[in-house]
Amino acid sequence: MTLVYLDNNATTRVAREVLDAMLPYFSDHYGNPSSMHTFGGRVGREIETARERVANLLGATPREIIFTSCGTESDNTAIWSALRSNPGKKHVITSRVEHPAIKNLCEHLSKNGYRVSYVPVDQNGELDIEFLKDQLSDDTALVSIMWANNETGVIFPVEEIAELVKKKGIVFHTDAVQAVGKIPMDLSRIPVDMLSLSGHKIHAPKGIGVLYVRKGTKFSPFLIGGHQEKGRRGGTENAASMVGLGIAADLARDHLKEMNTTVKRLRDKLEEALVRQIPNTLVNGKGANRLPNTLSIDFEFIEGESILLMLNELNICASSGSACTSGSLEPSHVLRAMGVPFTAAHGSIRFSLSTRTTEDEINFVIEKMPPIIDRLRALSPFWNQTRDPSHDLSR
Repeated sequence: MTLVYLDNNATTRVAREVLDAMLPYFSDHYGNPSSMHTFGGRVGREIETARERVANLLGATPREIIFTSCGTESDNTAIWSALRSNPGKKHVITSRVEHPAIKNLCEHLSKNGYRVSYVPVDQNGELDIEFLKDQLSDDTALVSIMWANNETGVIFPVEEIAELVKKKGIVFHTDAVQAVGKIPMDLSRIPVDMLSLSGHKIHAPKGIGVLYVRKGTKFSPFLIGGHQEKGRRGGTENAASMVGLGIAADLARDHLKEMNTTVKRLRDKLEEALVRQIPNTLVNGKGANRLPNTLSIDFEFIEGESILLMLNELNICASSGSACTSGSLEPSHVLRAMGVPFTAAHGSIRFSLSTRTTEDEINFVIEKMPPIIDRLRALSPFWNQTRDPSHDLSR
């Protein structure tokens, strides 16, 4: 049975061009890039080429690019760096819908002497900018707001926020893990101080990420060791993955137009068909500016985990917007922050496409989803008790 992979916000397939570029660094070009000899020096030069490629994708300069192991490390490095560089300030501002890499660290900070303000979102998942403005103070060390939400795909006004925070002289960091490669960005004109990205979201391998640090931003290393990354991140360079990420950055830049035309059209086709064919359906973030590849959709009165299990039997890969898949009865913190009705939040599914997604795959999902939902609702006592058309959430 052919695999239909619609979980690209979780991870992506390593591109063939990326894999081909990486393979020699596991065998032929295995030298340590920090070595004095020519054999290792060649690897070092390829790493610098990869750094240039990532910088080009972001509209940055190569010196502003620090290679890390993943997006989580980049997020943690940015936050700890801002706090250590401003030891007299004890206030952090973030949003209620951040990825756990930010959310859980901020919860840790709040238990260890820091005050954290959480910017709320409305029912579309859009930020309350006025609340953010009101929270800025002389004690604020850092504002960290994601560029786009990993569950709903809602894009936040990072340029506006960066300008606002800059005027106050406060450090601004954005977790751009889901946004990079899906929407254009130019850090040469947007005053972001630090930005995180993860390679495995853009068809590079797992285990490689980047932290962008704007020239002139105070920086305190998270991993202290050797002189690698100009002393900003110790540890022997993961040369193969760095080279691979460089190629993936080039591919992402080349495919930006396709992402925002072809992929968006396929996402919209899937969304419109499911809403039309299945009653009591809610699209999360429907009225907001969203990533072109992401559809977060709720099916009322059934469990997202059950939907995923039935999709899996058909070799369709998606993910749930509810934490029930990890053994919790609570919907995701993102959907709760948006005020999604409890009866819908538990039946949340995220489909996330890539430039490799085909029309036939989308047609297959459109064909298979209605009978899956019908079958599960037939087993649901809540659905059978609520057959009032006026209760339809579809919008």
